[in-house]
Amino acid sequence: MHHPHIRQSASDRAVHGIILLFLTGCLVVVAYPLLYVLSSSLSSPRAISAGKVWLLPVEWTLDGYAAVFKNSQIVTGFTNSILYMAGGTALNLVMTVLAAYPLTRRQFAPRNKVMLFFVITMFFSGGLIPYYLLVKELGMIDTRWAMIVPTALSAWNVILMRTYIANSIPEDLHEAASMDGCGDFKYLTKIVLPLSKPILAVIGLYVAVGIWNSYFNALIFLKSADLQPLQLVLRNILILNMIDPTMIKDFDALMRRQGLTDVIKYAVIIVSSAPVLVLYPFVQKYFVRGVMIGAIKG
Repeated sequence: MHHPHIRQSASDRAVHGIILLFLTGCLVVVAYPLLYVLSSSLSSPRAISAGKVWLLPVEWTLDGYAAVFKNSQIVTGFTNSILYMAGGTALNLVMTVLAAYPLTRRQFAPRNKVMLFFVITMFFSGGLIPYYLLVKELGMIDTRWAMIVPTALSAWNVILMRTYIANSIPEDLHEAASMDGCGDFKYLTKIVLPLSKPILAVIGLYVAVGIWNSYFNALIFLKSADLQPLQLVLRNILILNMIDPTMIKDFDALMRRQGLTDVIKYAVIIVSSAPVLVLYPFVQKYFVRGVMIGAIKG
């Protein structure tokens, strides 16, 4: 079917041009730092010290990555981070669903009051010291549970899940299932969960990225090196490669050492970001819907 071409006015073309220019500028602002870090991680320390790296790698080398992966703790850190991310994300999704579903049922009379308690926790917390004492009293200090259990529930995720179920799954569906003898648990597992894949993917990615990037809990709760996540291992590598300029009298040696430190720093950024960058495209299609859900009042 032939569609007649709609001729745009000069003002429309001008507006579209301005929007395109603005979006191009945003793309450059976002993409250039990522490209610069990647190029710097593949460039020689001498090129970085001389300020020759602008867009593409100069004097290609993998010295930075070699220095990072030479550390025996890297594999341990990767394994621990994946374990914490998988366990924490799975536990968070289970707890979020179990907390959000009853808040959507009209038969649960105090649901609004319970929701208020969830909201209060978003604005007030007990502070770091009570948090540490609670984890200590639960016997989780220097255990893997200290990295998994504290991430078990987020009030914001409960609000997202509750809003999705309330607005995207018709109440008539629950009534029809009840008439067929379907209980709440079966309705939740057989109907609600399959229809909630988009929001579960969004919440899962939020939680997974948060756990992957987290190092503060590990810093205060973990003492054993074999329990440390990747972020803490990479932090230790950066600290070990920091230099004191007063300790090196040879200027050329100082510049080489500083350049190697910078290369390692950029390599660390790429190593820590790569898993998230690989994971994101698989759930990216759900993000628009997730943002729309977050904009709806719960």
